[in-house]
Amino acid sequence: MLDIRHWNGAEPAIGAAPRIVLYSHDTLGFGHLRRNLLIADALRAMSPAPQILMIAGMREAGAFELPEGVDCLTLPAYEKRADGSYAPRDLGGDLSALVALRAATIKAAVLAFDPDLMIVDNVPRGAQEELDPLLNALSAQGRTHLVLGLRDVIDRRDAVQKQWAQQRNFEAVRRHYDDVWVYGDPVFYNLLEDCALAPQLGGKGRFAGYLDHRARLALPSAAPARDAMLGDDPRPYVLCAVGGGRDGIALCEAFVQAKLPEGHRGILITGSQMPGLMRDGIRGIAEARADMTIVDFMAEPIALMAGAEKIVAMGGYNTTCEILSLGRPALIVPRVRPRAEQLIRAEMLADKGLVSVLHPDRLDAKALGAWLAQDAPAPALPDIDMGACESVRRFAQAFLTERTPLRAAV
Repeated sequence: MLDIRHWNGAEPAIGAAPRIVLYSHDTLGFGHLRRNLLIADALRAMSPAPQILMIAGMREAGAFELPEGVDCLTLPAYEKRADGSYAPRDLGGDLSALVALRAATIKAAVLAFDPDLMIVDNVPRGAQEELDPLLNALSAQGRTHLVLGLRDVIDRRDAVQKQWAQQRNFEAVRRHYDDVWVYGDPVFYNLLEDCALAPQLGGKGRFAGYLDHRARLALPSAAPARDAMLGDDPRPYVLCAVGGGRDGIALCEAFVQAKLPEGHRGILITGSQMPGLMRDGIRGIAEARADMTIVDFMAEPIALMAGAEKIVAMGGYNTTCEILSLGRPALIVPRVRPRAEQLIRAEMLADKGLVSVLHPDRLDAKALGAWLAQDAPAPALPDIDMGACESVRRFAQAFLTERTPLRAAV
């Protein structure tokens, strides 16, 4: 049960458990939520263990296994369209009304929870600037440390500079945030240097390394979820997963029509956010095959991924970290629009021999079948820093020993 000793704004008692908020907007897929879940689990290893409130932007959040001492506020969801624009996923058609609802809910919840530290995932002002009222309130109070967490790649330099300037992200970071943590390895890719972010972030920014997902293999739900999927079928399997599924239709269609290696079966996770008619069409093709299994959603697929002979996937940050953590042979079919993020990451990994890449313009069942037919030994352990969990724990501990947020001192 959550400790409410200082929800009224009073200072916590000496020795009281620190309080942390993890926000993710979750407009497309499950990667932001999975990243925060892993970070929450890492932070819980601190002493004293913090109480953590996650704020998530999709209803599927309720299906994920939460660490002890962690609870989740689930917001009514946005839907991110192919062109990068937003709309309500389910709650009516008025985007401005949904933004106002989410902004008020987030502000009320965080101010009531009164955190010592808040980590905002990826978007400095939140989706549709929904964090602005909260950021102003927290800065005025001057008690909560604010950190922005960024994935390793955002987009090409010109696109990042243009978007961040238009959305006033640089101003928001300089004004409100104490630090910026990049979940990546600068030896592999230096986001701050390549996109020229450091000079405009007021000197804030440090690298944490990539997130190692192998800790999820020990979750109570991991092995049972794998076993329920595999059943009594002893055949080796290849796995195709497309995150939430809204932008994975072409890959799923190609996979269910691809020729599999002799004696293998295929397992496809379409994602719960794929439009129903599209998913039904793909399911119809899969169900006509004796070597293909299809499922809409798995809350915890990590053990299934670990046992796959090969993995076919899109190239989001979270999926990439899972593949690197598990060392499975993988083919990445990256999304290339409206951002080049997945393509940039996938091509760099391919240059190091860690994954194979197929551009979506060349995607079809024949191309997938050809890759699946190749011998693909598991890649060697990547020469990449995978220590983000330990780094985040260390960074957070340093903040929580401070009496005053850095921006107030400055």
